[in-house]
Amino acid sequence: MARIVQKYGGTSVGSVERIEHVAERVEKTFLEGNEVVVVVSAMGKSTDQLVTLAKEITDSPSKREMDMLLTTGEQVTISLLTMALQKRGIDTISFTGWQAGIQTEESHGNARITNIDTARLENELSEKRVIIVAGFQGATENGHITTLGRGGSDTTAVALAAALNADRCDIYTDVTGVFTTDPRYVKNARKLQAISYDEMLEMANLGAGVLHPRAVEFAKNYNVPLMVASSMVDEIGTMIEEEVSVEKNLIVRGIAFENDVTKVTVSGLPNKLDTLPKLFTALSENNVNVDIIVQNQLDEDSVNVSFSITQSIIVETIRALEQVKEELGFTDITHEEELAKVSIVGSGMVSNPGVAAAMFEVLAANDIYIKMVSTSEIKVSAVIKEDDMVMAVEALHDAFQLAEQETEVSA
Repeated sequence: MARIVQKYGGTSVGSVERIEHVAERVEKTFLEGNEVVVVVSAMGKSTDQLVTLAKEITDSPSKREMDMLLTTGEQVTISLLTMALQKRGIDTISFTGWQAGIQTEESHGNARITNIDTARLENELSEKRVIIVAGFQGATENGHITTLGRGGSDTTAVALAAALNADRCDIYTDVTGVFTTDPRYVKNARKLQAISYDEMLEMANLGAGVLHPRAVEFAKNYNVPLMVASSMVDEIGTMIEEEVSVEKNLIVRGIAFENDVTKVTVSGLPNKLDTLPKLFTALSENNVNVDIIVQNQLDEDSVNVSFSITQSIIVETIRALEQVKEELGFTDITHEEELAKVSIVGSGMVSNPGVAAAMFEVLAANDIYIKMVSTSEIKVSAVIKEDDMVMAVEALHDAFQLAEQETEVSA
């Protein structure tokens, strides 16, 4: 017998028919003798519909009341799934996030989990019940309902798996696993049998949307084995764990990419010790999230600093810089839009020099100019023109032979 936490996303529970299909999967797992806790998202586009309703009332609803509104979406799903399982004769009970003991910080709209009191869940599991928990939500110490932000249901599932010492956390979605790159763009993208926490965290942070970075980080910190699989087809998914026992001979494990990148350059900054602290403090105080940073020294007295941001926050970024222009003493702000970031990821890069050079050679061979570069032990990212993004991903995928099926490598 194992203790398993399963999570089903909005697409997986998007209709009554799909909820019945999920109930069938949960029933099968339970009847195999396992303890089962299920985390679900709101049905399909119901969260978007709730947001639209709020906007019909006011353009500036309070964050607290938006949390009260949005958490009702998951409550619909937990009730319907519980009914579907009870109809099948499975003893099942549903809980909202706060009923499940999920406590969060007081930050409406993007709260972090601070504690989970598992006493009630443990009691229900001891009674041989299947538990259905609403994802994406919790409550503060003072009882205010909160939501966990983007990817919140994934985070709920992993956090519950950690708190309950589950044997595994299964994330069911509309894809069959984690691929070498997005199969919607690259036809020969291949599903990975396994990937490490660190590699998955890099992939998630760099644009791979299959898992939210917070959920992967939680899994890594508490050593929760994750499996990503499809709720639509019966197929083995991808295991995410600390030590990967297969595909060890892959230097590059995957390619992530994202568009809507903008490069901002602040020119003529004084070459002083406090220049960079002042510059990036001003940006952070205005909630500008900066990615890649490059500094070029023009002469002994001045430097240029370039950094990348998402295209959607360019107005806020320029406004924040203009506010401190006199204090910082720079001469000009320029920006370049319609860029993309393409990244290669793989733990094998640590012990294999020359991977970055190989990446740059592939891009050069395809006449793709690199605007900015960022590296870590297990990734290399390049900012390029958005029009070149798909071609770059396809070329790198071929160059690093990611379409070739790897066989298991013995330890």
